[in-house]
Amino acid sequence: MYFFRLTRSIHQLSIRFLAIFLGVVLITSSVLVLPSQAESVVSPQSSAASMAIGKHSFVAEAVNRVGKSVVRIDTEKTVTRQVDPFMDDPFFRRFFGEDFSQQSPTEQLRGLGSGFILDKSGIILTNAHVVDQADKVTVRLKDGRTYKGQVSGIDEVTDLAVVKINAGNDLPVAPLGSSDDVQVGDWAIAVGNPLGFDNTVTLGIVSTLKRSSTQVGISNKRLDFIQTDAAINPGNSGGPLLNAQGEVIGINTAIRADAMGIGFAIPINKAKEIAIQLQRDGKVAHPYLGVQLVTLTPELAKQNNNNPNSTFAIPEVEGALVMRVVLNSPAATAGIRRGDVIIQIDNQPITSAGQLQTVVENSRLGQVLQVKVQRGSQTQLLSVRTVELKDIS
Repeated sequence: MYFFRLTRSIHQLSIRFLAIFLGVVLITSSVLVLPSQAESVVSPQSSAASMAIGKHSFVAEAVNRVGKSVVRIDTEKTVTRQVDPFMDDPFFRRFFGEDFSQQSPTEQLRGLGSGFILDKSGIILTNAHVVDQADKVTVRLKDGRTYKGQVSGIDEVTDLAVVKINAGNDLPVAPLGSSDDVQVGDWAIAVGNPLGFDNTVTLGIVSTLKRSSTQVGISNKRLDFIQTDAAINPGNSGGPLLNAQGEVIGINTAIRADAMGIGFAIPINKAKEIAIQLQRDGKVAHPYLGVQLVTLTPELAKQNNNNPNSTFAIPEVEGALVMRVVLNSPAATAGIRRGDVIIQIDNQPITSAGQLQTVVENSRLGQVLQVKVQRGSQTQLLSVRTVELKDIS
């Protein structure tokens, strides 16, 4: 019995000793292996993190790619002030003093904007309102060189202009992307000279796409903007809006003075089309009907009709409500009236004023459009022949 117990104890002790021995071996092996494993597992993670962060952010890389092609545009314009004719009277000159009567009736106004080089020969794209009616245009490159700018063409309707400088044939050119590939939520990088602060960069995202100029409150433009929360201020106008790869996807346009945290950019695909025409012809011909419109919904029409102070009843339908018809315009000649609701053009349903504006813009000069309007409880089909828009003011 005693021998049996002794044998079992020795057996258990052997098992424990073997377990301890194996544990020591495993620990020793782990200590020897772990550094190698750490080298093969942790290093790639550290490498990936280093690649993601890098020495510079993606914004810096994007700006470095396009930065040299962004220019500052300074303008000067002489404005004639109206002088009161009574100052020619000797009595008033003696009363107010000769110095007052000799004040110059002209005044020099200075403007500031941005632009970017579209072609290495010196073709620069900017906003029309930056250079419109300027007597003198000066273009300054990022390296400090300055050149006299010659305005090759202006299109007020799309707020685009082309400026030419003579600086050789090896200027840095901005890489262009495609605004058709832009999605809401993409990074947006604005580059320019806001408020005179040269080479300023702001970062945001694309807030929305195809924000029509009518929605923005600019009835004399025909554009669908890229909306962004990247800060765009006066002086940014004409500068590029970039994607994360440093490609130009839009042209910054500081339009709304009351906009807080909202900026608008002209899609680069539209700008490229206009730039080609401006270089070739110096202007762009836009089809014109001669109506001022607002978007109408059945709910808005119902609110109007239930208002005892409304001046006229509106058909409770969806479309573009005619608020005004320009005298002697194609719309007036065709018989369109104030209060009509345009619900269809060439069998294409119209649901908003912006949509109608786009349809007209994409038509040809002299093209006859079949316009269906809702007038009261009746519909009418009218033929309207487009003409060229001469003066948007």
